[in-house]
Amino acid sequence: MPGGPALSDPQRQLQQPDSTRGVLFRIAPGLEAFSRYEIAWLRSDLAAGLSVAAVALPVGIAYSDLAGVPAVIGIYAAIFPLFAYALFGSSRQLMTGPDAATCIMVAAILGPLAGGDTERYQGLMVVLTLCAGLIYVVAGTARLGFIANFLSLPILTGFLNGIALLIIAGQLPKLLGYSSEAGDFFPKLIEFVNKVDESHVPTVMLGFGLLAGLVALRRFAPRLPNPLVIVILGIALVVGLGLDAKGVALLGSVPAGLPPAFHLPDLDFAQTKTILRDAIALVLVSFTSGILTAKSFAQRNRYEINANQELIGFGAANIASGLAQGFPVTGADSRTAVNNAMGGKSQLVGIVAGGAMLLILFFLTEPLAYVPIAALAAVIIVSAAGLFDFSTLREIGSISRYELAFSVGTTLGVLILGVLPGVMLAVVLSLVMLLAIESKPTDAVLGRVPDMKGFHSRRDYPEAETTPGLLVYRFNANLVFFNVDHFKERVMAAITASPTPVEWVVIDASPINVVDVTAVKQFDEMKGQLAARGIVLAVARRKRTLERFFEAKWGKRRIQLVQDDNFDTLKAAVRAFNRRGERG
Repeated sequence: MPGGPALSDPQRQLQQPDSTRGVLFRIAPGLEAFSRYEIAWLRSDLAAGLSVAAVALPVGIAYSDLAGVPAVIGIYAAIFPLFAYALFGSSRQLMTGPDAATCIMVAAILGPLAGGDTERYQGLMVVLTLCAGLIYVVAGTARLGFIANFLSLPILTGFLNGIALLIIAGQLPKLLGYSSEAGDFFPKLIEFVNKVDESHVPTVMLGFGLLAGLVALRRFAPRLPNPLVIVILGIALVVGLGLDAKGVALLGSVPAGLPPAFHLPDLDFAQTKTILRDAIALVLVSFTSGILTAKSFAQRNRYEINANQELIGFGAANIASGLAQGFPVTGADSRTAVNNAMGGKSQLVGIVAGGAMLLILFFLTEPLAYVPIAALAAVIIVSAAGLFDFSTLREIGSISRYELAFSVGTTLGVLILGVLPGVMLAVVLSLVMLLAIESKPTDAVLGRVPDMKGFHSRRDYPEAETTPGLLVYRFNANLVFFNVDHFKERVMAAITASPTPVEWVVIDASPINVVDVTAVKQFDEMKGQLAARGIVLAVARRKRTLERFFEAKWGKRRIQLVQDDNFDTLKAAVRAFNRRGERG
């Protein structure tokens, strides 16, 4: 019988699946973590939280420019998602917030829909953020965490490299102080070449000075909140040297306090469908990127995260951002790295960071008016340069030129076609890679190797001995509609290449985990063709789990029809072949 002490123990409560507390802990893992919080962690968590805030605030302001919204909205997106993720996420280190790739996708999605109307743009942004949050939650509830693996590493690397180059090209006018009208990557480069002599000299000197300072700080003082240092230095230079009077562009006033009430814009069916479609693409990219950050830091700290719970955590973060009029967010690698470097131990770090930024939003927004745009451009360019993963690209090239071509092709697709078509290209290329591999898998004719157990590929072991008249063949993939023709061609080719006339073909089905209707029909057709030539087609080592793909009644009839040509082992099939004269 449970007693009083057991009811006060949160871990014992978790073991009672029907308890209210246990349900709450499963829905919101942060609550369970806080119930076991150790006071010894407090000092580290406070230091890490303040350090994260020092990085997250200027980054949020800078990334608001990428998203095409006022700076205060970037601050909202930096603050409120941290509170939600601290409750619903499963990572102890991950910090959520604005992300360069996500922000540039937001601008690409909303620009055509808003038609130049700033108020409508911001309203659509709230709708997009809330839609993304709801998609995350639905996906997490449906246990779709495996979508994190949908974009392969080469494809994701190529996509993010393309985004990085787009961002850098877009910040050049702000770093150099010339006007820009070009929209796409290559026109921006041409514009840069044509207008570089129109650059504003004070802006150039300030921008490149701050850029060099930021690079140096990242190299020699990585533990400092480098973006904050550069922004403060930029403010000091503007005020001290009167750079605003010399034409250096500034951020301008930032409203203090909580977000005002918002109104959702009217949307027709076509616009709603467009936003939902694009929100799905945004979720796919941002979750794939964010979960990589969460997994990386979880591995460093020797614990596991739950991908399905991360979907819910990201969903809660985006819903919080949307309700606060922020834009979509994801796992932020730079802020997570700061948390980890400062020794953050729990989700309290996110709450401390959000609280610190909230205090600044209430009481210290006036100095933000003097932030030079060039300083924000420097922060964005350095962040984008970090997004370009040349080391992974080089590693991919050393492993597989084939996959390197896919990665580079994705980058070029983003640069030429744009961000959203680039997402679709990334998805298509991922499918093409999968189909290219699975449509023509490896196969083998098997034989017995002296002094070795089992049957082995004759390609690997040329000395493997075969039984005259018997062809044992293995197809190293699932058997489905897009590769069954290749399967048939390879079996027929193996029969033709056999040194002795083939009487039996035995398929080693051990690698086959999935079979579809097309494959069944094609297999039966090939069985009939071989039977007409006097050749028996048999199957060995078939997995019984294949039955789950078919209706039970059909499966039972099928087993009865083919039971004479189905064997549990290859040895059993060989024995049957040797006794073939006894078959009725």
